[in-house]
Amino acid sequence: MFFHTLEESIELWDSFSTEVLLPSLRIIHEDKMFFGLRAPCEMFEDYKYLLKVSDSCNWCGDVNGAVTQATRIRIVDFILHQTFIGTGENLRELLMKDVFETIFCLHERKKQKQLIKKWARWTALCREQPVNDIKCYFGEKVALYYLWLGWYTKLLVPAAALGVVVFLYGLAFFNTSPLITEVCHSNITMCPRCDNRCKVWQLSDTCSYAKVSQLFDNEGTVAFAMFMAVWATLFLELWKRHRARHVSQWQVYDWCEEEEELIMEIVNDPNCKPKQFRHSYLCSSLVLILVTLMLMLIMGLAHALVVFRVVAAPLISESKWGFFIDHGNSVAMMLGAVLHYLTIQIMTRVNRWVSLKLCEIEKLNSFAAAERSFTVKMFTFQFFTLFSSLFYVAFFLGRINGHPGNYVRIARFRLEECHPSGCLTDLFIQMAVIMLLKQTLNNIFEFSVPWLKSCLSRNKAKKLERKCGYCYRKACQDEQVEPCDICKIRDWLRNYHLHHIDAFSLFNEFLEMVIQFSFTTIFVAAFPLAPLLALINNIFEIRLDAIKMVRLERRLVPRKTNDIGVWTKVLEAIGVLAVIANGLVIGVTSDFIPRLAYQYHYGPCANGTSHTHCMQGYINNTLSTAFIKDFNSSGSNLTQCSYRDYRNEDYTLTSQFWLVLAVRFAFVILFEHVVVVFKFIAAWFVPNSPIQVKNDRLHDKLARLKKELCEMKRNRSANV
Repeated sequence: MFFHTLEESIELWDSFSTEVLLPSLRIIHEDKMFFGLRAPCEMFEDYKYLLKVSDSCNWCGDVNGAVTQATRIRIVDFILHQTFIGTGENLRELLMKDVFETIFCLHERKKQKQLIKKWARWTALCREQPVNDIKCYFGEKVALYYLWLGWYTKLLVPAAALGVVVFLYGLAFFNTSPLITEVCHSNITMCPRCDNRCKVWQLSDTCSYAKVSQLFDNEGTVAFAMFMAVWATLFLELWKRHRARHVSQWQVYDWCEEEEELIMEIVNDPNCKPKQFRHSYLCSSLVLILVTLMLMLIMGLAHALVVFRVVAAPLISESKWGFFIDHGNSVAMMLGAVLHYLTIQIMTRVNRWVSLKLCEIEKLNSFAAAERSFTVKMFTFQFFTLFSSLFYVAFFLGRINGHPGNYVRIARFRLEECHPSGCLTDLFIQMAVIMLLKQTLNNIFEFSVPWLKSCLSRNKAKKLERKCGYCYRKACQDEQVEPCDICKIRDWLRNYHLHHIDAFSLFNEFLEMVIQFSFTTIFVAAFPLAPLLALINNIFEIRLDAIKMVRLERRLVPRKTNDIGVWTKVLEAIGVLAVIANGLVIGVTSDFIPRLAYQYHYGPCANGTSHTHCMQGYINNTLSTAFIKDFNSSGSNLTQCSYRDYRNEDYTLTSQFWLVLAVRFAFVILFEHVVVVFKFIAAWFVPNSPIQVKNDRLHDKLARLKKELCEMKRNRSANV
């Protein structure tokens, strides 16, 4: 870190260094002044002793042996941020006032090269991740992120494989499906899509759309949705076992972040007072009201996207280009998806700012508690930002638009309608565009910015290498001897020019992956290829994040923990929501239930004597007839046209509509209860911790108790 004014900087830093009680090293390079910090050994001895006598942290490996470099960095960083100078200001306030420009911990060249060789390069794409090395260098929190991401990617393989099978199942009946044949060879005239210059159109014009619908709306998606709901539960239960093995090996199984924070408070100031737990009904009510208002704003944006599509569809259909006239609704849907992606990018920044302000209102007593609160709020806002529009497309599109002569309108524009082949394709288009854009563009942006900054800073580092002279030797590079000031400033400048990181860096990676998990599970019935896209993305995401974290970014402050925190609860909530959403998608959005009703009650096979295909005539059965005189016909000479609904000639609902509706709701209830039972059985069948881990911990506790008893007896004998 450095100041803008050198004279003032030295005076302020001396004051800060005296308060912190840490010896400092000062190096001036051009217009920058760098301060290097090392804490005295007594602090680490106090830390080790307090760990030993603590309730939850006494099993940690730091109790015995040398304190690791990662732990030293964490303690120094905590002390720096909790220390106040004579003016009453702390480091955060000094950074906000531009007194200091930045603060960062240094990469260790030798360990950094080892991680690059084993992990942080594209040629290691198919290698197992060195999780223990990551833990030693970046801390348990980062290691658990990569452990979770690797486990998630590994378990995506069966889900992706089955999704491809479901897709191929739809593809196998691509040319022989009677539904596609009926649409492509139909002479049915459909009602105009809008009121002004839109004309009647032929159902056969949408042959391609019907083929795409058949790929994703078939019998295989029902079984796949049930599989993915159970898969989400198995993934979480197996992850808990996988995590237990590693945190037991790292000796942080019972670790408590709040307790370590209290220990570091005492190390920093033996006379410190604990931050009391506080709860204010006024603050809680205020936060609840503000969260509700924020969610209303986000849902308002979703409604704005609906209005955009409602307005854009007829305007596009009224254009002069033939493609837009024939595919106005599809083009409007894709434009809406792109606009939705842009909205997501803007609202992500707004959601973060609002979440931080809400956490400040709550005034929580520890960093871990504030992090949990921020995570829940940020994910909730992001979830509504991403999925509000998708929920509209899934459950409301084409169901609240009215009928000819009595259309529901926004101003003079009619609400959107579904294609006669079903509404599921609209949901698929929306999901595919958002998922592809979000994963592709985000990864490009996340990697390109630090990479470009790294390229620009290489020339400055090379100039310093030439200045280094005789001490630029292997012993100096391998940190076998204390480097000279030129070598230090070269290394410090190299770290300084790396991409800036903050407390949100790892949070952003978690948020991105959990949102992807939501896409992969919640609406998977509409997009069976989502697990495959997630798998391909994650294979590259692991190495991209590794290269970025090890080579292109400043070193993260290592954090010690034993779990991925509140993200586990978030993933469990997503798993429950996935059961509800997929049941509704299959029962309400897809044509699975209407097809069953037609096949067994209304179709040619209803009495079991037909020699034709059981689904012959299904498309025509789902269409109703309207008299063109009842609404604006744009000068058409025809007297009748068809539209998708179950209605009589007087526009009243038919008995088939009520039968299908009853079966839809019955299926949703049955689907959700069956899948929930399977989820509970899976959660019960797979224990959270392996028996080996429990036995190892039992033996370790017994050994530690015996050791403490021997030491007590030895001390008692010495006193006698």
